[in-house]
Amino acid sequence: MRVLVVEDDQDLNRQLVDALSGAGYAVDSASDGEEGYFLGDTEPYDLVILDIGLPKMDGISILEQWRRSDRKMPVIILTARDRWSDKVQGIDAGADDYLAKPFHMEELLARARAQMRRASGHASSEIECGSVRLDTKSARVTCDGTQIKLTSHEYRLLAYLMHHNGRVVSRTELVEHLYDQDFDRDSNTIEVFIGRLRKKIPTDVIETVRGLGYRMSCGGGDEA
Repeated sequence: MRVLVVEDDQDLNRQLVDALSGAGYAVDSASDGEEGYFLGDTEPYDLVILDIGLPKMDGISILEQWRRSDRKMPVIILTARDRWSDKVQGIDAGADDYLAKPFHMEELLARARAQMRRASGHASSEIECGSVRLDTKSARVTCDGTQIKLTSHEYRLLAYLMHHNGRVVSRTELVEHLYDQDFDRDSNTIEVFIGRLRKKIPTDVIETVRGLGYRMSCGGGDEA
């Protein structure tokens, strides 16, 4: 799962990136509105954390342009303003949620998890696929009740597939959503991570759809 942080306060930007990275997300960041707008307009994100008061281009204008361009990723706006009219303006511009500064990082992470769950059609913090259960709150994966140890990339891959279970996900989509902008992307590594996951969870849970990609097969079955 990939997140964009657009925040001009360098300390807060770094804190957000560290917290989101620590929670298992691939994170890109921008410190001004123009860069943030460009990244959000050209890269696929599962969530954007967007400050309203930005240099070069303000957050409301960014959000309005994204929505006019049919960019549908969930957006949580950050604002130091307490006026209810600013919050209304953000929601009307297309924001999915907002937080007023200062805020607790745990609250932001909880809101981030909720937005990504809703965007993929899940109401609960726990997502199940056969005997495999993903707890998005604790980033904990279990199989038949036993916790499975995963690397950060294995976790991101499994989490993305489980958030989109039942749908075929291409290698290209996985690469775009698992790695941050600066990572040396190679779609061949997806096969490696899939192979590692199949050694840790039932092999038939992740189905290979030849020529198309992968799909979580929650009812079990043979590999295609």
